[in-house]
Amino acid sequence: MKVITLIAGILSVLILMLSGPLYQAEVLELRQAFMGFRVALIVGAIVLVLVLIQVIFMRKNIVWSTIIFSTLLALVAVGFPLGMMNKGKSVPAIHDITTDLVNPPKFNAILALRADAPNPAAYQGEEIASQQRSAYPELQTQTYSQSSDLVFDATLESVKNMGLEVVTADKATGQIEAYDTTAWFGFIDDVVIRIQSQAGETILDVRSKSRIGRSDLGKNAERIREILDGIALN
Repeated sequence: MKVITLIAGILSVLILMLSGPLYQAEVLELRQAFMGFRVALIVGAIVLVLVLIQVIFMRKNIVWSTIIFSTLLALVAVGFPLGMMNKGKSVPAIHDITTDLVNPPKFNAILALRADAPNPAAYQGEEIASQQRSAYPELQTQTYSQSSDLVFDATLESVKNMGLEVVTADKATGQIEAYDTTAWFGFIDDVVIRIQSQAGETILDVRSKSRIGRSDLGKNAERIREILDGIALN
């Protein structure tokens, strides 16, 4: 049983780890890749049961190093999917986040890259704005006393420091567009930043939107916070 337990533990983690790369390689569809999470969780749970059986009924024949290793593998296979599920329950099932819910920045240069994206570039308005207000009330338009040129340069630097791929950075229009590719699944989220001068101040708004998927598990909100936190102004 100890060999079966170890093999099952290794298999559960492999299923979990390979789901993203196989989706990126177009070997699996997205639905199948997510199914891999469920399979990994189930196999991991079975491993934990097998470990418990051995600890209770087969203690004399236990190889503790194998048991501990199998348990750690199973905890990863079970814990990661459960963590994602809990994250999904804690945030709204939306994928378009912006600091300006009334007049969000619009994608322009990046539209050609989104041509085949399942999620349209248009903002859905109050349908998602109300959910964002409740979940992310801190994400609001930013106001700076520095000039728009300084804010633009600092914002662009923040975007580059995060490793986003810049599509356009037009200081004349005050617009920056970029995209971010997640490492595991290769999901692409688009970012548009609008910087304007208004009544002697500089107004900055950010919008981050996923190309695919209903829920972003809070990733777009996290990205906006990181962009804003990375703006270094003297």
